[in-house]
Amino acid sequence: MSSEGHNYDDTYTESQVILTAVKIIAPFTLTYGLFMTFHGADTPGGSFQGGAIIGVTVLMLAFAFGIEPTRQWLKNSVVVGLVTGGVAIFIATGFATMALGYNFLEYRAFEDAFGIAHYWGMEAIEVGGVALIVAGVVITLFFAMAAGFTPDRRTRGAEGPGRADGGLESEVGDDD
Repeated sequence: MSSEGHNYDDTYTESQVILTAVKIIAPFTLTYGLFMTFHGADTPGGSFQGGAIIGVTVLMLAFAFGIEPTRQWLKNSVVVGLVTGGVAIFIATGFATMALGYNFLEYRAFEDAFGIAHYWGMEAIEVGGVALIVAGVVITLFFAMAAGFTPDRRTRGAEGPGRADGGLESEVGDDD
């Protein structure tokens, strides 16, 4: 069976229990992820874990409402923007310290040049850089793995070990 022109919905099964649970839990997990992100270096956890929780909240939505609807709701440009924005903030903060005559990411430069605590340079990296990158990468990896799944790969096709287009594909049996 060719994947051209077919929309495979067999990977998604609507469950009222899962839908209801995700509708209740998702706002709390998103809030907790944001809480951890904004507390960055101040409290246990931090922006890496906060970014991971934010990314996993999107995955939870995809499991409840379907991968394709979630992918259409959260445009690829938004996910790419998260990662690109995080990297840009990280690099811009580092280059700003170099432009002020200090080493890359030497936050003391902000204190000496502008009179603001070096703490804010670290917060820019933690909140603006790391959390955005981690959330974007978690979401991107999930969508990339989900895009590689088709029912043709899950079961043996009528053509045998190869595909109809002549390419080889590994077979997956019930006992694998």
